Amino acid sequence: MCCLFGLVDYRQQLSGREKSYMLSVLAAVCETRGTDATGIAYNMRGMLRIYKRPVAAHCMRFKIPGQAQVVMGHTRMATQGSAKRNYNNHPFLGNAGKDVFALAHNGVLYNDVYLRKSLHLPKTKIQTDSYVAVQLIEQQKALNFESLRYMAERVEGSFAFTALDRKDRLYFVKGDNPLCLYNFSDLGLYLYASTEEILKQAAARLGLLRHSYNRIPLECGEMLCIHRDGHMDKGEFNASQVMRRYQPYGWDVPYRRFCGEPESRGYLEEIKAVAPAFGYAPEEIDQLAKQGFSPEELEEYLYCGKYKGGEI
Repeated sequence: MCCLFGLVDYRQQLSGREKSYMLSVLAAVCETRGTDATGIAYNMRGMLRIYKRPVAAHCMRFKIPGQAQVVMGHTRMATQGSAKRNYNNHPFLGNAGKDVFALAHNGVLYNDVYLRKSLHLPKTKIQTDSYVAVQLIEQQKALNFESLRYMAERVEGSFAFTALDRKDRLYFVKGDNPLCLYNFSDLGLYLYASTEEILKQAAARLGLLRHSYNRIPLECGEMLCIHRDGHMDKGEFNASQVMRRYQPYGWDVPYRRFCGEPESRGYLEEIKAVAPAFGYAPEEIDQLAKQGFSPEELEEYLYCGKYKGGEI
């Protein structure tokens, strides 16, 4: 359970210092979903810059140039690939023909090894499951809705992706993982994070809630591209054909995807997938869910260690 976050300053009304402060506050709130590593990507003079470190967000020092209109970020809770090896952290750099891009992922992918073998993807030292998404896009030699659709319809697991190219086009690919996007139209600002709770908390700390804003709807199976001028394009992918796999002792039994059903079902499966890293069996998570605990509450119990010995 990682966290995606970022902003689009589509009217260029914010200074570099203001954007740096916004990102530092937003990233710090995102720590509730991951403290193993933090990274950002943005464009400067036509060059895509990626800055990431194996530290919690509050330890990062964001220095965003005033000219950078779009910033894409990620806080990581490592489930595969050591965060101490910085190449395992997000965002990842990709090169799809003429399109150089950065990609970040929230979720867990279960068929990355299968895809690399079956599609003869290049060997890499990167151990993170998310990196297979970069390779699938590179295979299509472009970053656009078509290549993102190709990727999203082949990966299995839980996901929400963001990708940024050198033309400041910011893409969102919404699977069954949460993702929330606000438009503060009077500020010329888009702000996003993995959950609305995180986004509202950060916006409140930044004093943004006194401004008018609206939430941009983004459902499972939808894609969105925000341009540097604020213009949006939409696309779709076939989420019904994507299967997730889960089994306590292996990854061999297909598990039906919950796109089209309440988003919390997919969220619950993600929590079960990472529960062993916190010392809990997936069956324990199922029992708590049956007792009426929400995925958000279960996630808090994992991180805060509030559930021990079958009691809360």
